Amino acid sequence: MSNASQVLLERVRDIPDFPRPGVLFKDLNPLFADPDAFALVLGEVASGWEGTIDLVAGIEARGFVVGAALAQRMGVGFLPVRKAGKLPGETIDQTYDLEYGTATIEIPADACEGKRVLLVDDVLATGGTAAAAVSLLERAGAAVVGIEFLLEVGFLEGRRLLEGHEVAVVATV
Repeated sequence: MSNASQVLLERVRDIPDFPRPGVLFKDLNPLFADPDAFALVLGEVASGWEGTIDLVAGIEARGFVVGAALAQRMGVGFLPVRKAGKLPGETIDQTYDLEYGTATIEIPADACEGKRVLLVDDVLATGGTAAAAVSLLERAGAAVVGIEFLLEVGFLEGRRLLEGHEVAVVATV
């Protein structure tokens, strides 16, 4: 286990029954609140992708925290993958299924054509949102170089929806 993995796992807080009964939410806010620990984790992530990407795309909302900080550290641009109706101008969107309905995400229509993109989010759970984001980025003309998560909830097998793409995680629970 890397030092970054250990530091991250020490700063994960379990919140039972959130956002609904039976779900054990993995809260990374204690990591984000610790600047030294967050910098250590971001440094490990950045070193794995250095020189291979032009843009970091972060999934709303905690992917914004990770993605924007990572993009700044790596000296590349940042692209927010937003919930529908939150972006101005022309957008493209992707609707996908959730356990309890559907959701739609969007990006600016001209945001990433021809770019090498790293998609990031905080936690890989079931993989549905990440798979929809990959599809959206690829439809917009991006080459999705990889998908990075800080934490993976392994038993949910979210990677199965991301087959064919490089998936990296700092730690798994």
